[in-house]
Amino acid sequence: MSTPKVPDPAKLVISVFMKDKQVFDQIFDGLERIAGPVDIISKWLDFDFTDYYYKEMGSPLYRRMIAFKPLIDQEKLASIKIATNALEKAYLSGGGRRVNIDPGYLLSSRFVLATGKEYSHRIYIGKNIYADLTLIYTKKGFKILEWTYPDYASDEVTGFLGKVRNKYLLDLKERKK
Repeated sequence: MSTPKVPDPAKLVISVFMKDKQVFDQIFDGLERIAGPVDIISKWLDFDFTDYYYKEMGSPLYRRMIAFKPLIDQEKLASIKIATNALEKAYLSGGGRRVNIDPGYLLSSRFVLATGKEYSHRIYIGKNIYADLTLIYTKKGFKILEWTYPDYASDEVTGFLGKVRNKYLLDLKERKK
């Protein structure tokens, strides 16, 4: 028989991409209201892995990734996705999104994204939201899965997530003291 235990809290990571970099400044306060103060923020990353969003958002697209200071309970991911969807809607223009906001969380062993889209490898977590196991962490670093989006498989993103993972491990150590 397995004995249930309280899971470790997670490090919240939010990816945002947009055509107009100034939108980032406009949504930043909203992101902090949802997630708390920022811990680590990436440089601007190119978003040239797919043209899927070009029709709606235009091109070129740019991404920033943000890790937040407060560790979160893993079950809060669905509520956070609902809140970031509302923030996206607040910045619609002509029926299309000006910004795409993708929340996820990082644990020592994996990176999980929230999505409203059901698929075979996604687990329902409530509030019409699914958890997408995006990357697994092994002794060799992040392992790309067959369904990992190409942008999340990039060296830029996995490098950033590696830095976030190191900070997360320090945060866990401090929390357990």
